[in-house]
Amino acid sequence: MKAEPSTLSHGGEASYRPASQSLIELGVTNPFRRKKADPVAEDQMHYDKLAQEALLGVIRKALDIAKKEGLPGEHHFYISFRTRAPGVNISPKLLSQYPEEMTIVLQHQFWNLDVREDGFSVDLTFNKIPETLVVPYSAVHAFFDPSVQFGLQFEVAKPEAAPEIAPEAPASAAESAPKGDGEVVSLDAFRKK
Repeated sequence: MKAEPSTLSHGGEASYRPASQSLIELGVTNPFRRKKADPVAEDQMHYDKLAQEALLGVIRKALDIAKKEGLPGEHHFYISFRTRAPGVNISPKLLSQYPEEMTIVLQHQFWNLDVREDGFSVDLTFNKIPETLVVPYSAVHAFFDPSVQFGLQFEVAKPEAAPEIAPEAPASAAESAPKGDGEVVSLDAFRKK
């Protein structure tokens, strides 16, 4: 008699059943098929949060590679974030220009990229003025690498009230940044319609 693998037991080992015996006869039902009347159980595992944390880990790893090895090939990043989210630190001038959301491009002209467990900071120039941006991953709304058409979008809650704005970037950031312009772009051109 031919044997086929069956479902995994709680111990993690595969059991085998005769091919002539159906899963229904064994009392096994499809766990992915629900009856219309079955209520959805409360998600006490918080899978949505676990998935978002894992995807934010992709951004962290990509930034870490860029920091340690530079951006390989044609890779570059568009990172969109909520400017008033807790932990975001940008100059008052940038905050007045981008009161809700800002998209930065990390490609050729960025410096002092610092990748941490909870966020990143980077030096960019805007109209030839160096700026240091501090962005927690929890503020990131979208990440896109157009060289390979890879993108992630996140739901970020809008803050109730605007947090205090930190003082201007220290002079050391201005001294270490080469001349050039940062570029702020809208992600609308890259979103599916």
